[in-house]
Amino acid sequence: MCVTCGCSDDAEPKITNLETGEVKHNHHTHTLLDGTVITHSHSHGEASQIHAKIHNTTISLEENILAKNNLLAAQNRGWFKGRNILALNLMSSPGAGKTTLLTRTINDLKNKLSISVIEGDQETTNDAQKIKETGCKVVQINTGTGCHLDASMIEKGLQQLNPPLDSIVMIENVGNLVCPALFDLGEQAKVVILSVTEGEDKPIKYPHMFRASEVMILTKIDLLPYVQFDVQRCIEYAKQVNPQIKIFQVSATTGEGLKNWYTWLTQQVNNSA
Repeated sequence: MCVTCGCSDDAEPKITNLETGEVKHNHHTHTLLDGTVITHSHSHGEASQIHAKIHNTTISLEENILAKNNLLAAQNRGWFKGRNILALNLMSSPGAGKTTLLTRTINDLKNKLSISVIEGDQETTNDAQKIKETGCKVVQINTGTGCHLDASMIEKGLQQLNPPLDSIVMIENVGNLVCPALFDLGEQAKVVILSVTEGEDKPIKYPHMFRASEVMILTKIDLLPYVQFDVQRCIEYAKQVNPQIKIFQVSATTGEGLKNWYTWLTQQVNNSA
C-alpha cells in the first residue's frame, strides 16, 4: 500500500506484447504499440513495508517518495525544454472524455502540430489503440493497481516514444481526480477535464486537482440539454478554488468550442519556442 496515495502493489501489472498476444506479469510496465515492452520497479514496493513502522517514519518516507519524484520531474522538464517540447498532463475521472478529446485534437491539428502521446491506464491498451489509429506515436503505460503516473514512468516512456524536436507530448494520466494532482511529471501544465455528466461540484469536492491545474476543459457540452448541470455554478466553483484557471467549454463530438482550446494550445507551442 502506497503511503502517498493509497494504491496497492499486491497485484502485479500485466505486460502485453501486442504483436504476439503474450501476457506476462511484472512490476510497472511500459508497452510500445509495436510490441516492445519496458519494465521498471516502482517505489510503491518499498512503500508497502512502512506500515509496520512508526508514524514519523511513515511521514518521512512519504516525503522521500515525493522528493525523489520531484527530482526526476525536474530532469524530465529539462529534457522537454532542451528539445523544445510542450508537455501537457491531461487528468480527469474515468469516462470524462480524455481520449475522445485527445483523438479529436490530434486529427484536427496533425497537419499543423506534431503530437505524440503517453497513455496511462491500469490495464488494457484500448485507449492507446484509439490514439494509434490517428497515426500518432503513442506509448502505453499500464500501472496495474497503481492509480497515477509518476515522473519515473514518464522518463522510461519517453525513451521509447522518442518524440521529435519542436513538438507536443500529451500525457493522458490514469483516470483519477485525486492522486495525479500530487505527482509532478515534468509537464509544462496540468489540464483537468470535467464532463457535464459528472456534476458541477467536482472542483470543490476535489480542490487539489483543480488548484494544481492551469486549464479546465468542460467536455460533452452537447449533452447539456439532457443532464442537470449548472455550467455557471461549476465555473464559479472552479474559480473559487483557482482564480487563475483557464476554462474551455467544448464538445469533441460536434466540435463546439474546440477552436478556443486549439488557439490556447498553439499559443503554448509558440511561447515555448
